[in-house]
Amino acid sequence: MSQQTLWDISPVIAPDSPIFPGDEPYSLRWTARLSPDCPVNLSAITLSPHVGAHADAPLHYADGAPTAAEVTLDPYLGPCRVIHALGCGPLIRIEHLQHAAHHLPPRVLVRCNTRADTVWNPDFSAYAPETVEWLAAQGVRLIGLDTPSVDPATSKTLDSHQRLLRLDLRVLENLVLDDVPEGDYELIALPLKLAGACASPVRAVLRSL
Repeated sequence: MSQQTLWDISPVIAPDSPIFPGDEPYSLRWTARLSPDCPVNLSAITLSPHVGAHADAPLHYADGAPTAAEVTLDPYLGPCRVIHALGCGPLIRIEHLQHAAHHLPPRVLVRCNTRADTVWNPDFSAYAPETVEWLAAQGVRLIGLDTPSVDPATSKTLDSHQRLLRLDLRVLENLVLDDVPEGDYELIALPLKLAGACASPVRAVLRSL
């Protein structure tokens, strides 16, 4: 039996991780260190749940909607297709995905970048709202991409997020798909059970089928 290959599609979370302006950066402090009087190292962290690879909870874009602790896990685990849309420009449109849209699995991740950004860049690719609608019509239940958001950085209406809400889709953002060939995989990207949170970090991986 051949060994399955894993692709780690999560960026390292560090103090200099690119974040939306005003968001809470990652920081770590030590609350205890190994010493003759202490048998362990202990750390404490602070961060926005939107730093690094993460799953938005519906609460992020709708008051009273499910939190990170309340979303069902099924969408984040199972067959997935990676589609390359390099050079798609500001919006991922339907025509950028149609070349790989035959018999779509319930999860679709789109690679827009040749290399993931390591500094904040507001000119990232996002989903056109009609593309979210089209993917849902194909039976897709989770979408993702290798940029910070499914909506443009300057959007105040968050049209694609609102489509996610209305269509009951889940989303993964800030993935790293630099070295992932286009094709089908198993996705494993479970959110943490964070009470009251609007999102959760994930350790997102793809496994060969």
